[in-house]
Amino acid sequence: MTNYHTHSCFCDGKGEPREYVEFALAHGFTALGFSGHSPLPFPNTFSVHDYEGYCNTIRSLKDEYAGRINISLGLEFDYVPGLLEDFSPLVEQGGLDYTIGSVHLIPNPDNIETLRRLNNTAVDDERKQIPYNIWFIDGPRQETYDNGLKHIFKGDIKAGVRAYFHQQNEMILRNRPTIVGHPDKILMHNRERYFSSSDRWYRDLFYETLDLIHETGCICELNTRGIYKGRHPDYYPSREHLRHMDSLGIPLIVSTDAHQPTELDHFENAFELLQSIHYHNIVTTL
Repeated sequence: MTNYHTHSCFCDGKGEPREYVEFALAHGFTALGFSGHSPLPFPNTFSVHDYEGYCNTIRSLKDEYAGRINISLGLEFDYVPGLLEDFSPLVEQGGLDYTIGSVHLIPNPDNIETLRRLNNTAVDDERKQIPYNIWFIDGPRQETYDNGLKHIFKGDIKAGVRAYFHQQNEMILRNRPTIVGHPDKILMHNRERYFSSSDRWYRDLFYETLDLIHETGCICELNTRGIYKGRHPDYYPSREHLRHMDSLGIPLIVSTDAHQPTELDHFENAFELLQSIHYHNIVTTL
């Protein structure tokens, strides 16, 4: 077994990295990748807060456990126009082995210059305003999703979803991450309330992203966290799209998006599903 989407106490996870390694060894893992949330230029509780310490810790564990388990150093980048658009400085600074590119934070395209201005100011009080200009689609609270949609996109769900996928497409084309993380996570707090995942307009947007993943050679993640946390009844991406992805030849890697050691092996029958549909390009190691 392997897992490359892992969050520890260096960001919003729980547990020291060593605890994850020991759990992985005890459960027969051959490889483990750490992917803390990338640092962002505003106060928050979820990003890596000590990037140098994070990188040094994972590299030290990589050397210590060599020959027992393959440990990799990565980051889950939040691509946010106006705030974090180019992954390469952090990749080079940390000497990363791989990257996961994800979208959790969506500004209205009309507000990107405002974000860029706030990002470039030296006044901390102004930096604190940044989150109020962004729709946060993740986290445990559905009301955060609803309030953000209302505030940032005036309740226009089609505009918000278009912004999500266009932002993801920009990220793929600009940075070509090793892995594209949970590519349809916009569904999590929707819960079929604002739109249906079977709506033609939604499917067209998502399939444009899948086409780009195929064209750029990125690996797509099959993320199980929504299921075992009880926040979404399916994987990201959903089962209904897997045959189309297979027809494109998109490489797929199964990840648990673990935020504590005991979540590392929550694969939730994903491999069994992929085998049952004869998915051709399953990646297990990077």
